[in-house]
Amino acid sequence: MLRPWSRRFLLFAVCASAVLGPAVLNGAPSSSAASCSPAAFTGSVHTHATRCVAQPPLSVIGPRGPRGFAGPAGKAGKLGSRGYRGFRGLQGSTGPTGTTGTTGTTGSTGPAGAVGPAGAAGLPATSGFSEFYALMPGDNSATVAPGTAVAFPQNGPTSGLVTRLGASTFALTNIGTYRVAFLVSVSEPGQLVLVLNGAQLPYTVYGRATGTSQIAGEALVQTSAINSVLSVDNPLGESTALTITPSAGGTDPAVASLVIEQLH
Repeated sequence: MLRPWSRRFLLFAVCASAVLGPAVLNGAPSSSAASCSPAAFTGSVHTHATRCVAQPPLSVIGPRGPRGFAGPAGKAGKLGSRGYRGFRGLQGSTGPTGTTGTTGTTGSTGPAGAVGPAGAAGLPATSGFSEFYALMPGDNSATVAPGTAVAFPQNGPTSGLVTRLGASTFALTNIGTYRVAFLVSVSEPGQLVLVLNGAQLPYTVYGRATGTSQIAGEALVQTSAINSVLSVDNPLGESTALTITPSAGGTDPAVASLVIEQLH
């Protein structure tokens, strides 16, 4: 496609050709028009006709010629300066969650942490205790009939939490758990049982079948009321009264012992 200045030049050339006519294209002298005037007539018609060529009026413009072929493309212009950065677009919607990756390998064990502060001191294993005992001969001189308690009239070491109510009954002052152990030498086959608040504890029945030996028992007793009453009895329903053996195994008085400990 022609550029604007090329089209103007082409239009000028066409117009000039139409105005000047054949005389310009054939190289005729510019003064030939004067030979057509009467003063230049020589009397020869043939000669005058040959020299006098009719010229078109200068104001007449011929028709537009055909469009010429497009010229070669011009060189590319210089790259323009970079424009301003546009505004940031709106944030797009969240895409779908990807699949879970494979579990990585276990890392190495970290260093040991600092030692924490010491905890509060715990309760003591035993918060109260008492020991009661009997010496035979002297104590328990009569036999112990079924449903009757063995007497432990002597006081041993005590913390004061377990107190005596009588020769054969003892008060468990606090609600809690108590460890109770007893040891009594008897002369007949028989049994002994712990009694709490007048009720025999079946899991505390201990006895012996033959011979002259001791009956030893140990059990945990739980209370649900303060000042519960505890004793060591010849069980109800037995047919034999028990003799607490004096000087069992020798000449010195033998001991019957009852130890009660309150646990935390």
